[in-house]
Amino acid sequence: MDSLVPDSIAIQSHKGTYEARFTPSLLTDPSLLLEGEPHFIIDSNIARLYSQQLRSVLLRQNVILVDATEQNKSLESASRIITELVAQKTRRNHHLVAIGGGIIQDLVCFIASTLLRGVSWQLVPTTLLAQADSCIGSKSSINVGDAKNIVGTFYPPTKIFIDQNFLRTLHQSEIRSGIGEILKVHAIDSAESFNRVATSLDAITNDLDLLQPFIHSALTIKKRYIEVDEFDEGIRNIFNFGHSFGHAIESATNFGVPHGVAVTMGMDVACQIATSRDLLPMSESTRMRAALKMNYAPFAKVQIPLDASMNALLKDKKNSTTELGLILPVGQQANIEKVMVPPNEEFVEQFRIALGALAQ
Repeated sequence: MDSLVPDSIAIQSHKGTYEARFTPSLLTDPSLLLEGEPHFIIDSNIARLYSQQLRSVLLRQNVILVDATEQNKSLESASRIITELVAQKTRRNHHLVAIGGGIIQDLVCFIASTLLRGVSWQLVPTTLLAQADSCIGSKSSINVGDAKNIVGTFYPPTKIFIDQNFLRTLHQSEIRSGIGEILKVHAIDSAESFNRVATSLDAITNDLDLLQPFIHSALTIKKRYIEVDEFDEGIRNIFNFGHSFGHAIESATNFGVPHGVAVTMGMDVACQIATSRDLLPMSESTRMRAALKMNYAPFAKVQIPLDASMNALLKDKKNSTTELGLILPVGQQANIEKVMVPPNEEFVEQFRIALGALAQ
């Protein structure tokens, strides 16, 4: 482990303190996961890729494998898993262990918060996106039909184990997805933080060993916000930078663009919208968009239908009855802020132009 990176980060929550622990040997010795009375919910692809390393886990009876698809991040899938946990005679003094990326995390967090009115759970995030962003913050988000992340709870894990070795089997698009969220978090911190990631973008995209300091700094930045606003009632809203547009892009492309890459595109759209509405200087938009374009470049030519994107944007849970609740960069320092915008013809035209510019 990089000696400059501390071993763990402690996060305060309404359930007490929990820890994100950097554990570089978890795959070679997963015994930490076998303590107590665990029930494992594991991404089926992770179970296949790491069948030997996780053998002591996979041989146990209380194991549920789940295909980590967006379609499975649903109430129906949660119900099926709960049925299996009931059959396993899960008790309140037992705990759940999620091994996978954001989809598995969302499912297990939601189930843990509702099963038996609450059982404890632990998390082993296996994607860069989950390790660098979503693993802390307490949130679960479940889709209902085509309404993305419309149901959820706030229920933190008791422990998080981060082993960067899981990243070595990720596809390049999944690395870019995680880097998208790293860019987002550092943009929220400051222009200087964003530029630090942007300067290293090519290196960290191609050398996983250089990522850990950025994973650590992303979690440290996020910790400051979630400890102040755990329930997303105020300042934490800005962590949705890129997400309103990103979710719309995901929906309009039938999830043909990975989440963090769609968020990168969403941040680009947000920069353009902010500039066209005289909220952001063109120089700041140009600065940010250069790095964002580099990250989503392999997906730049994906066709994104305007009507489907607009329909999805109108369903975003940050909206009011009459206005869109957009997270935009504002001012000379590109501060990330929530801005209410009417979805009128002017906005639709700005959105159309911004989507089209992604491919340029």
